[in-house]
Amino acid sequence: MDKHFVSRRRFAAGALAGTAIGAGFGKAALAQSLTATSELGPFYPSGYRGELDADLTRVAGASRPAEGQVIELMGRVLDRHGKPIRGAVLDLWQANTHGRYDHPQDPAVMPLDPGFQGFAKISTGNDGSWKIRTIKPGAYDSPIGNRPPHIHLDVTGVDSRIVTQMYFPENAEANARDQLLARWATARRPRWQARWAITATAGTSS
Repeated sequence: MDKHFVSRRRFAAGALAGTAIGAGFGKAALAQSLTATSELGPFYPSGYRGELDADLTRVAGASRPAEGQVIELMGRVLDRHGKPIRGAVLDLWQANTHGRYDHPQDPAVMPLDPGFQGFAKISTGNDGSWKIRTIKPGAYDSPIGNRPPHIHLDVTGVDSRIVTQMYFPENAEANARDQLLARWATARRPRWQARWAITATAGTSS
């Protein structure tokens, strides 16, 4: 066990209010707990040619593992009735622990981390579940203000797609100041609410 292990935590996908479905919630909660959608954003790694596996903390050939706080993030992709979506494809990408994306359009001056993968492409299992091992991303300044730590998800099923972002509840004050998160909380898009519930039920931090 890593020496920095802490207790299990809950995460929120999309707008924090009412979008994360905890392990104790039943299907009745889904109608009011479906995931908000967001824009793809400027740092989607469309030209990425590196590793795509679910462990973002190690890169083949790197001299050391990724810097920062290691976390394991897990969840499920469900339909509007609470049924699991098997074989949904998740693209996940994020900034490193310093708040820097490995993307040519990122103007940040924070350092890159050659030991951090930064992007994964995975599929859900028979029960709609997914899991990754990654680093808690750092906050960073942007044209719309400081962005709190978050992870991007682009989820594609058989006939539906949703793009969203995942936030960390321990950063509640910073989340409350985030302009994008506030916008989603007040302007949810019904056509996505009718189709998806992406849940991040629990994770471990090490």
